[in-house]
Amino acid sequence: MPAFLHRLGRLAFRRRRRMLALWLALVAAAVVCMTAFGGTGKLDNTFSIPGSESQRALDRMKTDFPTFSGTSAQIVFTATDGQKVTDPDDSARIRAALGAAASAPQVAKVVSPFDAHTISADGTTAVAQVRYEVPQSALEPNALDALKSAVSGANQQGMRVDVGGSAFGNAPSESHRSDIIGVGVALVILTLTFGSLLTAGIPVVTALFGVATAIFGALSLTGTVSISSTAQSLALMIGLAVGIDYALFIVSRHRFHLAHGMEPEESAALAVGTAGSAVVFAGLTVVIAMTGLTVVGIPYLTAMGLAAAGAVLIAVLVATTLLPAILGFAGTRLTPGPGSRAMRREQAVGGAGEDAVGATGDSLASGTGENVLSGTGDNVAGGTGESVAGGTGEHVASRTGEHVAGAGANAAERWFRLVTRRPLLTLVAVVASLGALAWPAHDMRLALPDNGTAPSSSSQRIAFDRVGEKLGPGFNGPLLVLADTSHSSDPATAAQRVAATIGALPDVATVGKPVANPATHTALIQVIPDSAPSDPATKTLVNSIRDDRAAIQRDTGATVQVTGSTAVSVDVAAKLNSALIPFAAVVIGLSLLLLLLVFRSLVVPLKAAAGFLLSIAATLGAVVGVFQLGHLGSLIGVDTTGPVSSFLPIILLAVLFGLAMDYEVFLVSRMRESYLHTGNPLGAVHSGARHSGRVVTAAALIMTSVFAAFLTSDSTMLKQIAFALAAGVLLDAFVIRMTFVPAVLALTRHAAWWLPKWLERRLPDLDIEGDRLGPAPAAPESVALTPSTAD
Repeated sequence: MPAFLHRLGRLAFRRRRRMLALWLALVAAAVVCMTAFGGTGKLDNTFSIPGSESQRALDRMKTDFPTFSGTSAQIVFTATDGQKVTDPDDSARIRAALGAAASAPQVAKVVSPFDAHTISADGTTAVAQVRYEVPQSALEPNALDALKSAVSGANQQGMRVDVGGSAFGNAPSESHRSDIIGVGVALVILTLTFGSLLTAGIPVVTALFGVATAIFGALSLTGTVSISSTAQSLALMIGLAVGIDYALFIVSRHRFHLAHGMEPEESAALAVGTAGSAVVFAGLTVVIAMTGLTVVGIPYLTAMGLAAAGAVLIAVLVATTLLPAILGFAGTRLTPGPGSRAMRREQAVGGAGEDAVGATGDSLASGTGENVLSGTGDNVAGGTGESVAGGTGEHVASRTGEHVAGAGANAAERWFRLVTRRPLLTLVAVVASLGALAWPAHDMRLALPDNGTAPSSSSQRIAFDRVGEKLGPGFNGPLLVLADTSHSSDPATAAQRVAATIGALPDVATVGKPVANPATHTALIQVIPDSAPSDPATKTLVNSIRDDRAAIQRDTGATVQVTGSTAVSVDVAAKLNSALIPFAAVVIGLSLLLLLLVFRSLVVPLKAAAGFLLSIAATLGAVVGVFQLGHLGSLIGVDTTGPVSSFLPIILLAVLFGLAMDYEVFLVSRMRESYLHTGNPLGAVHSGARHSGRVVTAAALIMTSVFAAFLTSDSTMLKQIAFALAAGVLLDAFVIRMTFVPAVLALTRHAAWWLPKWLERRLPDLDIEGDRLGPAPAAPESVALTPSTAD
């Protein structure tokens, strides 16, 4: 792979105008296809599980009870100033508003609160039902706004009108502001990292190319494939984050080469061959994990996984083709200026970057205070040509046996030296702190988001809260029981007995009169729970009705199915819960296999998997603490607590797995390279920090910032995903990869890089580091040994 990527990078550099034209044409083609075949107006936010009980019942209701099969809205009338909705003037105003609502686009039926008896006990609130024959995703763009306008005439002094219901749930969330915030923060971090606005702008530009291609391409499919607004936002979020990070890794390696005198063409080719190999490996792990979401069997989740996988795949293609072309246009302008801080920093880690330490423990340094390095990274030799360290090939260490950090040690190396000084203590501190953060996850409740977690100022949230307060929380999520009475001797009596049996169950507030369809011998029964849609008691009620179906059939001859938005949410959560453990096992097993192939070690994969589990558990604990328990939620705009989105754990597993592999590969590969050259395990850990720590830190901060920018979204699901990914990357990069990993490697020393000979012979050598492409560029300055040290 490195050799192929090396040739690809060189070709893109030489044919840069053609490569740029090709990508411009791809973006233009995606825009044209989106305009012709798709667009944001065709996004589908419907939750469904083909084959589930709730979905089978909904499918049958399309023919048996079409007015109940689609989505629905609520019109909540609230009398103020001491009035009641039953007062003549107020009731007349309500009836007029309902007449106007009946003529709104796509409305199939309006149920008056005076007919359905949905009036609060104190007479101040009345709730009307608006039914559609189509799901929420099939509503016309202006249908809900037209409904609001139709009833606005009743919103006068003495009465307030709020419109909500399931038709307003899962509405598309605008993310343009999040894009701008994420890109702006990334540009600032890149500028601080490189010390050059030109260099900082290149990863942002290439990432935008990739994101534009991915998003416009996905939107062009919305005319034929169901894609949700959350899938679009997730693809945008991940595509932007990994696109910037992947380009950052390659540009950083390219700039390192330029600082040591390499020609731009060879430098770009070598950067793509080395860092690009790690990019391809890391990107494919994300693609595999996200594509794996398709096996769960939920179309909503499948679309999210494939959209994100497509965005990551395009980001990899951009990094290995368009990026070297852009580097060709930049030429030598990316070379750090002579004497600049950036040049001194690049030269400080030149060559192999190992510290040379004299017998007295002092660093062998030149007058500038830089670490003494040979051109090839071999041990510094005296005038006789023999290694200072002798025939063992190891670096000369001080009497304490530890490497002494020279003045050139950067912040990452100093941190690594700190955490490896007492590695066992570091491990205990990491496990204890992440364990404490993960503790709330044991009480995690999963459900689909509803209007109870919508922004507090929104009409649907006000309606949701008002209905729950005045008529009971169950009115916000009624259950629908579809009874097949075709095998009953008296279908009407059988339906009534089914309703009476369900009404006797715990947590049932009221049961509506069965609505029969004599032609199909079915009846529809509305069940109002005592508890809110996301309350565990409501889930228990759904399961109780299903558990009693055999007894109901014996007593009445009727078969029953439970459906409705609340039952769909229960089925989605159950499906995801059953898939979570197998999916996690596949992800962990895949990480072990991939890292075993890359690093040819047993300890490194096991350590990576353990660290991944720690970061996942801690992230889920943080999500529960903020969104379910309400800790610090106000800081990110969470004004009410609620369950965690059912989709979040499995999405977090897939995404964080790939991103964790990014940092693992980029950081540990430099450690392995150093260990193979020197045989010094502790020095290799420090060398990895010196070479990759700064870039990994910048990459993690960029990715965290991009994800955190989406916390401004009005969508509860997207807000939870953004928080989980931002917190997950932050914990995995800085606590696991930058603290836990070096501590484990320092504790295990040589054993960390051990692999049984029989296994080593059977494993293919992937050469992720690109060792076969040739040595790294030599440091431009020669090393002079002082007589006292050379003796």
